Amino acid sequence: MVGRETETAEIIRRVTADRSHSDVLIVAGDPGAGKSTLLDLAADRARDAGGRVLRAVGSQSEAHLGFAGLHQLLRPVLGAADGLPSRQRSALRGVLGLEECAQPPDAMLVGLAVLTLLSDLAETAPLLVVADDAQWIDRGSLDVLSFVARRMDSEPVTLLVGVRTAAALPGFDRRYERLELGPLEAEAANRLLDRQPAPPTGRTRARILQEAAGNPLALVELAHATAVRHPGAGGMEGPLPVTDRLERIFAGQAADLPEPTRRVLLLLAAADAADVQAAAVGLPEADDRAWAPAERAGLVRRDGSGTSFRHPLVRSAVYHAASFEERRRAHLALAELLREEPDRRAWHLAAATVRPDQDVSAALQRTADRARRRGGFAAAAAAQERAAQLSPRREDRARLLTEAAATAVFTGQLGWVEHLAAAVRECTDDQALLGRAALATGRLMSLGPRHTAAFALLMRVADEAADARSPLALDALATAAVVRYYSGEKSQQRRIQDLFCRLPDDAAGAALRVWVRAVSDPGSAGAALAPVLPGLIAEARGDAGHLTALAVVAWLLDETTLAGRTFDEAFDQWQARGQLPDGLGCAAGWTRLEQGRWAEARSVAAEISAVASSAGLDHAEACARAVDATVAGLRGDTATARRLAERALALVDPLESRSVAVFARRALGLAAVAEGDHDTAYTQFRSAFTDDGDPVHYHVSYTVLADVAAAAARTGRREDAAALLERSARRLGTGMSARVAALIDRGRALLADPEHAEPYFRAALAEPAGEQRPFERAQARLDYGEWLRRRRRIAEARPLLSAALETFQRLGARPWAERAQAELRAGGVEATVAMPHALTELSPQQQQIVHLAARGLTNREIGEKLFLSPRTVGSHLYRVFPKLGITARSQLRDVVEAPRREPVPTSGTAGSAAARVPARRSSTVTMR
Repeated sequence: MVGRETETAEIIRRVTADRSHSDVLIVAGDPGAGKSTLLDLAADRARDAGGRVLRAVGSQSEAHLGFAGLHQLLRPVLGAADGLPSRQRSALRGVLGLEECAQPPDAMLVGLAVLTLLSDLAETAPLLVVADDAQWIDRGSLDVLSFVARRMDSEPVTLLVGVRTAAALPGFDRRYERLELGPLEAEAANRLLDRQPAPPTGRTRARILQEAAGNPLALVELAHATAVRHPGAGGMEGPLPVTDRLERIFAGQAADLPEPTRRVLLLLAAADAADVQAAAVGLPEADDRAWAPAERAGLVRRDGSGTSFRHPLVRSAVYHAASFEERRRAHLALAELLREEPDRRAWHLAAATVRPDQDVSAALQRTADRARRRGGFAAAAAAQERAAQLSPRREDRARLLTEAAATAVFTGQLGWVEHLAAAVRECTDDQALLGRAALATGRLMSLGPRHTAAFALLMRVADEAADARSPLALDALATAAVVRYYSGEKSQQRRIQDLFCRLPDDAAGAALRVWVRAVSDPGSAGAALAPVLPGLIAEARGDAGHLTALAVVAWLLDETTLAGRTFDEAFDQWQARGQLPDGLGCAAGWTRLEQGRWAEARSVAAEISAVASSAGLDHAEACARAVDATVAGLRGDTATARRLAERALALVDPLESRSVAVFARRALGLAAVAEGDHDTAYTQFRSAFTDDGDPVHYHVSYTVLADVAAAAARTGRREDAAALLERSARRLGTGMSARVAALIDRGRALLADPEHAEPYFRAALAEPAGEQRPFERAQARLDYGEWLRRRRRIAEARPLLSAALETFQRLGARPWAERAQAELRAGGVEATVAMPHALTELSPQQQQIVHLAARGLTNREIGEKLFLSPRTVGSHLYRVFPKLGITARSQLRDVVEAPRREPVPTSGTAGSAAARVPARRSSTVTMR
């Protein structure tokens, strides 16, 4: 590796170091930069150091075969998978095509199976996982690898990913370190030329240095080509791009080989990685005499593992230099060899076919069905698309293209879905198929930033379907309602309502009708839907998709406990239909945040953000960033809160995504409150409403009312905030939820004349359902306790302030806890334990592990719930014990439950409403 001494040392350090944790490195460079050679070196050194190596190499022809990369990677260790838990083993075998699946395996369970398998393998020796030419590894395999990379924190596993510099690699973003292999410096380039069998000199050498532009492979091959084919000449004619030039060089080398050698080389070039040995040994002419000339020419290497091209460019050059008829014969020969491999055989037959062929189309359709059952949606859509191209009948082509568009939605590739929908329009005027293809486009567009365009498309589909009395109308309207929620555009609600009234009241669509009403206008729908929602949820048990939708409805109606319970139940049942977040998927994160399950809220946000970022779905990522920013602001991590909120705002147009804009600005306001900057806080909170006092977003804005009032009370803006509050109350009328009513009452109490505030404080705390949202309840207690202390009603203030402090400590809301402590000290109560509680100092993932371990779950059971390996769970527990001040697992229950113990109510004279407010005795305060 001339000129790569620094990179070589870095790679060797990573694969030979005594590691107790994981390492992920992206090795990026142009073709010929030396990525594969460097990864080969890493594998050799890892083996020399006693480690195990698993390797997969992507290829263009394999990119459409679902989970082909994963199969290649795990093929040497599939026997070890027999020791996995049964659900994991079945999921893994399902996606690898080793057993039939009635439905797509849970994608998260597949990732967990691979993670557990790698963890088990690493028990005996350090493990190196190499994914080379990852830009050509199929999407399903890449998703699994990125899942594993995010979760193998404590495993002695090193993951090296080789990728071309310009290639996008879904799931492997900037969070991972990159080792860039750039052009060689002039000195290194000259050293490399000096090491060639016939070092070029004079004008030839200068021309090679100029044309190679520091690319190592180009330097070597141009030196070889000029020495063999142009001795004494001035080098290769050009200039040409490096890739084209090298392909021509390799093709020229192959052209000089004997006919049997060229024939087997073409077979090898046409083969997928799993087909290579069939191509290498399955034909009579593929013997040593045929391979020897190619090996002497440096085009292939042969070893104990088989025959392979020395570089991917050799394969490309050999394949494209052949005529179509030669390539066709090669694919047909491979199809004949692969009769026991129906998916690979189908693709080889397709590659050999240029005109419609019903048999080949049918074979590809069967391939698509198998891929979809395994959760390989990119592979399935590709097979459906090619099957459509080869179908003799126009109506079948339209149907298959429509199915391909619907399947491709789960890849997140909007451009592909739009291309497929356009192809449907070109080959049919069947309104049902056109509507389904357009709906697929609209569904994916709804997760991006183009909400105006998405809504227009979806409503056109819904209008046309309604005219045709098609059930597709309700499907389109349900997705349009999601876009309406994201955008917050008032005119969209009118259009939804007008069309909704035209649809027949069909019992089969009852769940979708509930969804449309709740999502598009929860204020109007709440009174009618809230009483029937528990019954709908009971009827939906066993259907994770319907449960998830109804959990979202419960959240929208401020039935937080019901929403959380339903999300939990749906999560336990969910069989993933794809890697994409569903519409309003962040509702699960907001629900957990409102419940005080902040670590889980951040975990939900992290998962959605990772998936959305890799798929380029900006709005979905922005939603997740806003959840994360809010938790960070509440905990006083103001720098992180601002960074995440600003990222969310940068991803969207605030006029296209009003929900995200309001959520993100609320997070910025909370960060300002945490820093005591109430002027900035007021500006951020007030931006949830227009200058005239109308809500920017019909649902989210009202959750900020109490924050506006609190900031206004501290900055002398009471009059404006009071007018805003009353305008909102009139607009909502009797349809407001108990939660919003409590927020308005709290706001009124903060803005009222001190002599008239108490009834509002009591009203804000009177509703028992307020306990569903512990932070909001603690804020109201803190405000009331402050008011009472300033009225010198200390005995009544203390239980409220103590209960608020305990909640803030348990949640880790440091700025609010410090404020409660200050009020308690002023009221004669001394805080004796430092904030925050040690549990809240742990990472979100560590908190989840601690809570589950405290419930008695084993490391393996915890791993299955959180999609972590048992080793990672154990490592986290090992690290958190000292932080929690414990030495045994049996002590975890005391750590988790101590902040939750209900106190003996403290007597006071605050009046009947206040006396009914549950108070909490904190272990962190003592009476002075």
